[in-house]
Amino acid sequence: MKSVQDQLAAVLAVALPVPALDVVLTDAAGCILAADIVVTENIPARPLATCDGYAVFARDLTGASAQEPVVLPVIHDVWSAADEPFRLVPGQSVLLSSGVPMPIGADTLVPVWATDRGEARVRITAEFGQGANVRAVGADGAAGSVGLRAGIRLDARQLAFAASLGYARIRVHPAPRVVILPVGDELVQPGSPRPGVFDANGPSLRTAVQDAGAIAIQVAPVSDDQAKLRDAIEDQLVRADLLITTGGLSEGSHDTLKDVLAPLGTVRFDHVAMMPGRNQGLGTLYAGIGVDTGAPGDTIPVFSLPGHPVAAQISYEVFVRPALRAMAGYTEIYRPSVAAHAAVGWRSPAGIRQFVPATLVGSPEEGYQVTPVGDPTRLEELSVAALAEANALAVVPEGDTEVRFGDRVHCLVLEA
Repeated sequence: MKSVQDQLAAVLAVALPVPALDVVLTDAAGCILAADIVVTENIPARPLATCDGYAVFARDLTGASAQEPVVLPVIHDVWSAADEPFRLVPGQSVLLSSGVPMPIGADTLVPVWATDRGEARVRITAEFGQGANVRAVGADGAAGSVGLRAGIRLDARQLAFAASLGYARIRVHPAPRVVILPVGDELVQPGSPRPGVFDANGPSLRTAVQDAGAIAIQVAPVSDDQAKLRDAIEDQLVRADLLITTGGLSEGSHDTLKDVLAPLGTVRFDHVAMMPGRNQGLGTLYAGIGVDTGAPGDTIPVFSLPGHPVAAQISYEVFVRPALRAMAGYTEIYRPSVAAHAAVGWRSPAGIRQFVPATLVGSPEEGYQVTPVGDPTRLEELSVAALAEANALAVVPEGDTEVRFGDRVHCLVLEA
């Protein structure tokens, strides 16, 4: 039987980052930056006014107060950054709008609230030091410095910064495209009038994949018929960076997934020492269905998960989610975890790593407490209703056969 650690290592070995692409800035939202964004010139290139006010020399303000204001002539007013810069001489002022470059020589901006708002002559009622209310050259980015480092997730704030540096396109790891393919003649889509078992894995995995930052492509349940199953898989490979199948892993004669996948690539099916989720399939498929040339992009990973919704969801959390994060270029690929005290005790089978759906309560200051949502000794029978109540997975290592009341248990946090 394969260990969880060995299976996870094999998963990450095939979950290579999606090749980086140069994309339009607005298409990079939510992606991981693949190359540093370097500041090509000082931002701002000239000192800028940070508010509406009067550009002056700081030394001309010495002693200014409400009782003894400093009076300076206003030689010009500038309301557009497009105006040509000019030089200011001591003893004068220029009225500026916010964001406009400072006149050459001026070193201070007096806000309008500290003046009488004069247009020909201005009375200044407060003293300001050199550099007051002025954004210095390079304050937002010095030429040659790294503005944004590779590996960060791009959202509105980072994209605004990249735009301010003049970048129209940037290099990113695109979100992986993940096809989700439930397998089984008994499955019907929720809402269908046809008798059968409603497919829970398609909707749940679609949501989980999207939550991990990938693009989910949910396919309607596919028959166990070999020809139909093969056609469905071949049709989906052209648009997938990763394929997830659920179901079809039993040993019955009607479970054909193993036979269908065998000629399409290199896929291995193992019993993994975990509960639930013992049956797992992992490998790669030829993207073009033919001869593997070995060139990047010629194969895509495939993860075959159990059909039971609880086992499928836990298998996704343990193996698939870290793989998706790695493929998307994230450096932090695992769920956050905490240590919690067990609110009840239970026994765990020897040599098996248990992933027990549980409720986690508490805080970093007070500590955490974890309670299983069902019977931990009957995880293979746990209902989807019970799983819906869980916000964590309590992990019991292979070497532990009993969790006692109050024991510290490692927990994967499913809800932030």
